[in-house]
Amino acid sequence: MAATQSFCKTSNATRFSRPDCTKFDPFSPTLTQSLKPHSLKNSWLGTTKLSLHSSNLRPLTLKQSPITATVVSSLPTKKSDGVSSAVKVPKWSSKAIKSFAMGELEARKLKYPNTGTEALLMGILIEGTNQASKILRANGITLMKVREEIVKLLGKADMYFFSPEHPPLTEEAQRALDWAIEQKLKSGEDGEVTTVHQLLGIWSEEESPGHKVMATLGFNSEIAQQLLSLISEPGYVES
Repeated sequence: MAATQSFCKTSNATRFSRPDCTKFDPFSPTLTQSLKPHSLKNSWLGTTKLSLHSSNLRPLTLKQSPITATVVSSLPTKKSDGVSSAVKVPKWSSKAIKSFAMGELEARKLKYPNTGTEALLMGILIEGTNQASKILRANGITLMKVREEIVKLLGKADMYFFSPEHPPLTEEAQRALDWAIEQKLKSGEDGEVTTVHQLLGIWSEEESPGHKVMATLGFNSEIAQQLLSLISEPGYVES
């Protein structure tokens, strides 16, 4: 005979009840005890213990590797043949170092295999607070315009290519940094090598992409000469 279910009529609604029509109490001791941790027995699976303790209900966490960034403390500068080993090589300013790091990062964003003079130029503008970037913007040379000209000149990299963490300097970019150091040594003044030295170093490489982009956007020898006079002043410090 098929099992039957009984229902008890109440004034509010029809509720599922036991066969003896006693009311269903969700807080009854019997029901509470039935919800305690117990064991399930199955002829195929054996005995399985169930536990409702909060310590066993750990939230799902996704493992995420930390993002690391390498801080550049100096710039790769070759020792010039004309510089004596006894001469102390001047240090780069903090803004020049940060500009260089931003240039490396921009080269990686564009997926270029090397950090060229064009990347050094973008780094100066991205840092934004240095004197060289202020001079560039005052002459209408902005980061957006520079980036557009670089893409026109060098094109876009292969989308499946990934630059190294520190894209190596091109020979032109290395010479630009060396020029900045040498110019500071020639001045005979103490102090740091600044972004203005760096910018003029880029300009000194006439066949480099950085020089070509600057020339296309209106930078010229007259502006360069003014900057050269600026950094040659006694006690010059980058503002």
